[in-house]
Order: sequence, then C-alpha cells, then structure tokens
Amino acid sequence: MSLRRHLDLLAGGRFLRVVNYHNTPASTAGAVLRELEQLRERFDPVGLADLDVFFATGRWPTDRPGLLPVFYEGYRNSAQVAAPACDATGFVGWFPVCTAFVQCPPAEQEVFARSHLVDLVPEELGSPRLALSPDEVGELAQRHVVLAHTASHAGIADVWTDEDLDREVHEPGRVLREWTGQAAPAFVWLHGTPWGGHPRHDAAVVDAGYRYQFSNTMLQRLR
Repeated sequence: MSLRRHLDLLAGGRFLRVVNYHNTPASTAGAVLRELEQLRERFDPVGLADLDVFFATGRWPTDRPGLLPVFYEGYRNSAQVAAPACDATGFVGWFPVCTAFVQCPPAEQEVFARSHLVDLVPEELGSPRLALSPDEVGELAQRHVVLAHTASHAGIADVWTDEDLDREVHEPGRVLREWTGQAAPAFVWLHGTPWGGHPRHDAAVVDAGYRYQFSNTMLQRLR
C-alpha cells in the first residue's frame, strides 16, 4: 500500500489506536477515567468480535477510528480501577495477564514483581495482594478481553528450551482457559516483540492457539 493511501486512510479515521497502561493504582483512578472519557469523544470501542470481522471481511464496524485500552501484567487494580473506568466509558478493556504473577501466593507477589520487571508503586506496597485472583480474571473476561502476557513476564530472548516455550507460551493459554472458560485470543511478549522474526517462537505461539499477537508497533493476525 502506498504512503498516499496510508495517509488517506488515517485522514479518514480508518485506523486503530492502542493506548497502553501498566500499573493503575487507586490514586490514578480519576485520571484514568478522565483520559478514557476524553478518548471516547473521538474513538469507538473495539471488541474481539470486531477484530475478527475486520480481518475476515475487511469491513470496519464504525465510521470513527477504534481504540483499544490495554492494561498489562495482571495487577489487582486492573479489576478495581481499569475495568470500572472502561465500563463507565463503554470501552472494551484488553488485559494481558502474566499468569504466574496471578498464581503467586499473595505474600510472595512483591518479591515476584521485583524479580520479573513488574513495576510497583509505593502506595501499594504492603497490600494484602498485588495481583488479580483467578476469579477476578474470569470476571474480567465476561466483559472485556483477557489475553496471555507469558507466565512470568518473559522476553523472547529469555525463552530457549522446549520447557521454556511450554511454560511461557502454552501454559498461560491453558491456565487462562481454566480461569475464564474461553480460549485466550492473543499473546504478548515482554518488550513487545512482533510475530514473524523468530520461527521457533512464532510457531509456538500459533501452536498454542493464539489468533493475534500484540507488539510495540503492531497488532498482528496470525496465520
């Protein structure tokens, strides 16, 4: 597609904006809500079915650009802050969950976070629980989209063996299906590595049943 065609599509609102959030503690609840309210004035919500229809038919469901608010890691405040803000504004929230963070005993979650590049904020230190519970993950999936962000917040460079691939790629899909009753539709590596440059890892993502992969610059429909 030519640059001119890309510019015409952008000017006509034919694009998808992804806004990434990580930790959304209680002190940010008002700011998150206001930001989503402002975005809702210009963007329409996008659910999983909308993406499936677009990639199957090429038809976009609305006349305005779509927006995906994405809340990473699986913090408990995803259920307490992020999801209520999405509900209030009509957005579908997208929640990439590190399943091992959720599975970690609450008393060990701070240590897990510090050793796996999961950002913490002072106001939450000492909280009884930092991560979502499996039940909360299941509740999120009833209204929003829950996807896999590896098990332990792993980057592609840290996953070498077949055991690594099973733990970080396949196992999160199995666990999320158990918690939510549905297949996890998408996968995200730490650091946002795109699909298409690492054949062995790419094959594992497809074999695990994921349909989409999020990266720093793309949302890819997998073959």
